[in-house]
Amino acid sequence: MFDSVEEICKLEENGGVPFWKIVQQDDCKERAVSEEESFENMKHMYTAMKESALNYDKTVKSNSGLVGGEAGLLREYLDGGNALVGDFAGRVMELALRVAEGNACMKRIVAAPTAGSCGVVPAVFIAAQEKLGLTDEKMTEALFVAAGVGEVIAARASLAGAEGGCQAEIGAASSMAAAGLVYLQGGNGRKSANAAALALKNLLGLACDPVAGLVEVPCVKRNVCGAMNAVTSAELTMAGIESRIPADEVFDAMSAVGKDMNPNIKETGKGGVAGTVTGQKIKDALAH
Repeated sequence: MFDSVEEICKLEENGGVPFWKIVQQDDCKERAVSEEESFENMKHMYTAMKESALNYDKTVKSNSGLVGGEAGLLREYLDGGNALVGDFAGRVMELALRVAEGNACMKRIVAAPTAGSCGVVPAVFIAAQEKLGLTDEKMTEALFVAAGVGEVIAARASLAGAEGGCQAEIGAASSMAAAGLVYLQGGNGRKSANAAALALKNLLGLACDPVAGLVEVPCVKRNVCGAMNAVTSAELTMAGIESRIPADEVFDAMSAVGKDMNPNIKETGKGGVAGTVTGQKIKDALAH
């Protein structure tokens, strides 16, 4: 396993092997599988992501009734012609809602890297595939890039909201998606790392404050924020804008911030929006 994005970038630059391939080769070594098996497994993950978006049903509500139908409402608004965002951004937002709502409604999703942040990577990747006309094979390569970034974040910090707040979930997912999107736009490992750094910096300190302890409010809508943050971070990178803080150091900062966080905003359902008057009323109502 890698615990440094810088290490992967140097391997790419010195050996001429692309970032995604280095991550894949490491997967083969760790799990004792062939490159073909590794690739097919990751491709299966991407297929499952697409299915999680395709199988959305706007009529289905979560058991709590707090979530359901939002992606349908957004699509109606986008189709109405009054939205300020363009087609691509609108599609990213819709897909993030589709997948995150599906998780809340007990549908099949891919935890990328967690169930609470499951809408971020699929939203960015599926929208990019549609816009750029890319193959599933290319998308699978990008997923290896995203996985490599996620692996390093897990090693240097955390992917658990209970340990690091939502910066470890939505923040990590956004960082992973940004790195993968840069790859899909032709960027090398160094650029992917830059986008990963930009994306996570924007979400440092994000609280994990699920109302009533459910991965629904504000979690579902935060997937939209994370997805759009990934897109903007990738675009800044492709424009030549650099993060002044390297990715690995940003991941270390996330770890430090997580340790400094009050436990009330680390998935306990006590602080943040979960601790508001309305948040507590919802909790009490669902308990009866």
